[in-house]
Amino acid sequence: MTLSFFDQFMSPVYLGIPLMALALSLPWILYPKPTPRWLNNRLLTLQGWFINRFTQQMFLPVNLGGHKWATLLTSLMLFLITLNMLGLLPYTFTPTTQLSLNMAFAVPLWLATVIIGMRNQPTHALGHLLPEGTPTLLIPVLIIIETISLFIRPLALGVRLTANLTAGHLLIQLIATAAFVLAPMMPTVAILTATVLLLLTLLEVAVAMIQAYVFVLLLSLYLQENV
Repeated sequence: MTLSFFDQFMSPVYLGIPLMALALSLPWILYPKPTPRWLNNRLLTLQGWFINRFTQQMFLPVNLGGHKWATLLTSLMLFLITLNMLGLLPYTFTPTTQLSLNMAFAVPLWLATVIIGMRNQPTHALGHLLPEGTPTLLIPVLIIIETISLFIRPLALGVRLTANLTAGHLLIQLIATAAFVLAPMMPTVAILTATVLLLLTLLEVAVAMIQAYVFVLLLSLYLQENV
């Protein structure tokens, strides 16, 4: 029984063919495509309004040089939100519960921000490793600590997204199993458990959106430091 709880996190395979590529390409099919007409329908108008508002809020504190990343980071947030939300449907697979996938998103983007900072303003980028006014005896220790914290950033990005989604899915499955087992024996307790399950599902919908937003927000903050 314990092992079956983690079967939902296994990469799906059909006839020996891994379906990870299909799971990653599905979100792009769901979004409506812009039309050449002067007036769009309500869905396209709402989608455009949401993208514009998010981009404005995300890049408000970022310098003009970082606005080149607007398309990339906005697309990444929409992609992560869609993957997380689709993973809450029954009998579906959530690719963002895989640490390898999240690290594949986090490491290249974090490394790109670091390279941009080292190329454009190396003195300012290296200055983050040593705060101003540091006592002489603490300089070697602080440089080591700041360097470690710099390299931990992509790991924290990937682990945060993976851990939150994995914990939510496990909680939903555990409570759903408890409600199913208690239904014939204690119907009243089963109804209460099902109510908790409904509330937890609503919470997980919020977590799915918030975690995607936090992932992209932290990347924009790293970009702001280096632009």
